[in-house]
Amino acid sequence: MAKGYWVSVYPALSDPEGLTAYDELAGPAVQAGGGRLPSRIPSHGGRVVAHEAGIAQRVVLIEFDSFEQAVAAYESEAYQKALAALPDGFARDFRIVDGID
Repeated sequence: MAKGYWVSVYPALSDPEGLTAYDELAGPAVQAGGGRLPSRIPSHGGRVVAHEAGIAQRVVLIEFDSFEQAVAAYESEAYQKALAALPDGFARDFRIVDGID
């Protein structure tokens, strides 16, 4: 069964500390949904080489055992509470994608 992934890119993150409440709720919600965090490039440090239209900003990649599990974790009550904690005016590019194998 192909894995599922959450891919989040934060194109403009002027106040990383504003994500604290979200991070505190999202981490346990993702783990409870079966998600694993194999990679995270923070907006303050970490190594990023952006090509073409890429922006060297915070990128989060979360792996799930299946696409369906990734969708269910996003729709879970716990993760919806985390989304409600995002600060006003906050923007990100968030996708749930199917793995290849």
